[in-house]
Amino acid sequence: MRFAKYHGTGNDFVLVEDLDGQLSLDPSVIAGLCDRRFGVGADGLIRVVRGSGGLDEAGDADFFMDYYNANGEVAEMCGNGIRCLAKFVFDRRLTSGHDLRVATRAGLKQLKLEVRDGSVERVTVDMGPPSFERKAIGMVGEPTDTFIGQPLEVGGRTFTAMAVSMGNPHCVLFVDPAEDLRALDVPGLGSIVENRDDLFSNRTNVEFVRPVDRLLDTRVWERGSGETFACGTGACAALVAASVAGFVGREATVRFPGGILDLVWRPDDHVHMTGPAVCVFDGEVDEAWLATAARGPAR
Repeated sequence: MRFAKYHGTGNDFVLVEDLDGQLSLDPSVIAGLCDRRFGVGADGLIRVVRGSGGLDEAGDADFFMDYYNANGEVAEMCGNGIRCLAKFVFDRRLTSGHDLRVATRAGLKQLKLEVRDGSVERVTVDMGPPSFERKAIGMVGEPTDTFIGQPLEVGGRTFTAMAVSMGNPHCVLFVDPAEDLRALDVPGLGSIVENRDDLFSNRTNVEFVRPVDRLLDTRVWERGSGETFACGTGACAALVAASVAGFVGREATVRFPGGILDLVWRPDDHVHMTGPAVCVFDGEVDEAWLATAARGPAR
């Protein structure tokens, strides 16, 4: 099986071309491919399908992004991953357009490719509008209620928190500007919040955000993947939450350990995200390894 390895601000992915939708990947195979010691290594896997991928609401999409977290579970959307998909299809001449319509489980996304000397350098994605309603986030409680600026006790300390959906669930925790974000126990605290089943019915992604002027220093704990170097939907959630909290306006730079994303929350309520996409290498998975991975982990 052929694959490609891409990353967007350090958030890395295995991409598999399956234009006609013939390939079925078992969760154990996906988890094996994403394993950083026994597989290729990635934060998630993207199966690239031509058209809408069978999603009726996607209409005349150019491609479908079939996205999976590193543990093999299906996920709704990935902001860094969709930029990598855009570069992938352009690199392989599956499209020559600079505007793409990509179907995802979080809806149809509009993308604009920045091409220089025949190569995609950056991609802007219309990530759609945020939602604060509990039913959109998958939060326990009254469906139309919100969780905005609430105290949340995590691991013996209290954060000001905000829950946001960007097609997938996010819980944004604000960190004091004087605190060293690098010293924060993101794996410990993030895993606690992710698995708060008294709050989130299907778990959640978690962002730790330190606002400094128009810069949002952010670390992220991704549901099903752990701490990653960046998260596109997480960047959108960070901007929206920080804007509602009054830390920034409707435009900011979000800085992750893996790099920088530029965010604008437009007057039409849609969040636009701009960032890079990079091809790392192409490869082919050994058939014997694939057969072993399909049987599940054997260490």
